[in-house]
Amino acid sequence: MIMNIRVNKFRMFCWVLLLLVLNSSAQEQASNKRILFLGNSITAGLGLKIEQAYPALIQDKIDSLKLNYKVINAGLSGETTSGRLRRIDWLLQKPVDILFLALGANDGLRGIPLDLSKENLAEIISKVRKKNPHVKIILAGMQIPPNMGPDYSSRFKKMFIDLAKSEKVKLLDFLLQGVGGNPDLNQGDGIHPNIEGHKIIALNVWKSLKPFLTKK
Repeated sequence: MIMNIRVNKFRMFCWVLLLLVLNSSAQEQASNKRILFLGNSITAGLGLKIEQAYPALIQDKIDSLKLNYKVINAGLSGETTSGRLRRIDWLLQKPVDILFLALGANDGLRGIPLDLSKENLAEIISKVRKKNPHVKIILAGMQIPPNMGPDYSSRFKKMFIDLAKSEKVKLLDFLLQGVGGNPDLNQGDGIHPNIEGHKIIALNVWKSLKPFLTKK
């Protein structure tokens, strides 16, 4: 009888301890603000481990500064603006405090009409804002080689500048600044950054992201 009482007390203690841990974890998760990275294979870290891709490096920097932000890497290889627009709603089931939008390169490489790409990006921004009225947005500028002709490449680059102005979002001039075209910073395909390349991209992104981060 005494043994049963002791066992029951021990079980009750374990349950209380578990509830306290779960509650503490839930409160911690609830307090974390969310940074959503929408991108393609570069954001996804193709060819690397996920912890080597630039969004994970941003999370490391955030953690080192003890800021309460959680990075969500929604990069997907081969992603286009149309594809992400079709799938954006399920990502918005949880609040988004900061959106880093790094899409469009695959559109450009496929020669998709720029008006359509711009419209898709604007609609993505609109959907995120509708769900999160106070969201802060950074748009990553993209550039492509002149495969589709110099006029298309020039207008492609300008598309991001125009979109940032019309949507009143912050523009990171070029996501791959200092990395694109450098064989020492890219993998064998010459397109996807290697580990060192992602470190430089993280520095580029951090400069635009840092002013949006708060201690609370």
